[in-house]
Amino acid sequence: MRRARAALAVAVALVGGTRAAAWTRDQPTGKTPAQDRPAILRDIGFDQRLGDRVPLDALFRDESGRAVRLGDYFGRRPVVLSLAYYECPMLCTVTLSGLASALDVLSFEPGREFEVVTVSFEPRETPALAAAKKATYLKRYHRPGAAAAWHFLTGDADPIRRLTEAVGFRYAWDEVTKQYAHASGVMVLTADGRLARYLYGVEYAPKDLRFAVFEAAQGKILSPVDSLLLYCYHYDPDQGRYGPTVMGLVRLGGVVTLLGLGGLVLALRRHEAGA
Repeated sequence: MRRARAALAVAVALVGGTRAAAWTRDQPTGKTPAQDRPAILRDIGFDQRLGDRVPLDALFRDESGRAVRLGDYFGRRPVVLSLAYYECPMLCTVTLSGLASALDVLSFEPGREFEVVTVSFEPRETPALAAAKKATYLKRYHRPGAAAAWHFLTGDADPIRRLTEAVGFRYAWDEVTKQYAHASGVMVLTADGRLARYLYGVEYAPKDLRFAVFEAAQGKILSPVDSLLLYCYHYDPDQGRYGPTVMGLVRLGGVVTLLGLGGLVLALRRHEAGA
């Protein structure tokens, strides 16, 4: 059993590392990494505004349609904040699933030691859609108190703009694909609304999330992290499939996983033969 778990951990680490590197690797073109990206991706990402406060007076609607202030979820405990749009055909779903999985094994109690707030950055989305998404992710997050501690918000364009600018979240609408291009990640904030830590990607190590929440509870602002970003883009809604960039990335991840597992099995067999 221990060996099986070790093999799985190696596979996940290999795929995660490959995915992160694939989006940021320098190409032999003489260009900077930013210039190598598709044009729409060059101006999106996260600016780590550690120590800055979010607009606690910004007005949103919760999943029941009730008017709320962002500050309603602050003041007593740290907040894990994620930005998504609920009808996203790509990474938003994976990001929220990864967050739910990490939260489910976190030793801290939701609603008691931290809150979770997910805000849609698409002003046309509705509380009904937020409620449906909340029900979906609560199936993954089984902890007592999760329903009262994870809030799914929607809002108008102005409060969305204020929040995204405050946290340094840059994204863009693509008229060709009719979807948003954006990076994936979550933020951990102190109880008084200061940005304490950014976590990038679609899967979050529970120990990293736990450390960020613990430090934020002490009012500490952590150091910047490397910007290994995954971008939500290149989905073809007409054909109902991901574009070549994403599919190539998935295939590469699968090859690396198989090679990693094969090497690990071979090493274990040699170890057993020599024992």
